Amino acid sequence: MHTTQDLSILSLILNASLLAQAVMLLLLFFSMASWTIIFKKGAVIRAARAQTEYFEHHFLSGSDVEALYQQAEKRRRNSGALERIFIEGMREFLKARGHNVASHAVLDAARRAMHAAFQRETDALETHLATLASIGSVSPYIGLFGTVWGIMNSFRGLSNVQQATLANVAPGIAEALVATAIGLFAAIPAVMAYNRYMHDIDRLAIRFETFIEEFLNILQRHKSAHI
Repeated sequence: MHTTQDLSILSLILNASLLAQAVMLLLLFFSMASWTIIFKKGAVIRAARAQTEYFEHHFLSGSDVEALYQQAEKRRRNSGALERIFIEGMREFLKARGHNVASHAVLDAARRAMHAAFQRETDALETHLATLASIGSVSPYIGLFGTVWGIMNSFRGLSNVQQATLANVAPGIAEALVATAIGLFAAIPAVMAYNRYMHDIDRLAIRFETFIEEFLNILQRHKSAHI
């Protein structure tokens, strides 16, 4: 009478070697870390996009830039990335104008302040994306290591068997392939999320850069009007 071997995923994991279980545990940790970053970063990027659209609407509505600056300063703690770039540029512009700096120097000061703020905001948006990229790139190889080790153990066990059959080999190979499956489960969402979020951040960065140029043109006209 032949006994049917339990080849369920849970049984394969529980019966795997200690090294294979350690590999699977590491990959599950990577997967949980990846999904945590995916959900949190998704919320951050959606908020940044909504805040950018909100500020662009008010900026393009024709409001006086100094009045808009006063309003933005009052809600600075709840402001978005684009609004903070605007605040830094306008603050530097007003400071330089108050010291009777030459016209071109005033605009250069505002430009430098906005570009510095632009770098800070894009760096903040990209935080933890490198972790997603690392998980996406190394998880398949870690899973493959667990698979190779499991297959080696499976074939090593055949040396103690007089007649090799599929029933002897199947459990060991199946448990080894679970590591590869978990590695892909961790890697695929991380790679997809990384590519999507980088695309979204690049689009936001383009909007930030476009705003900086438009705002500098407005400041140029504003400076000329007060000469």
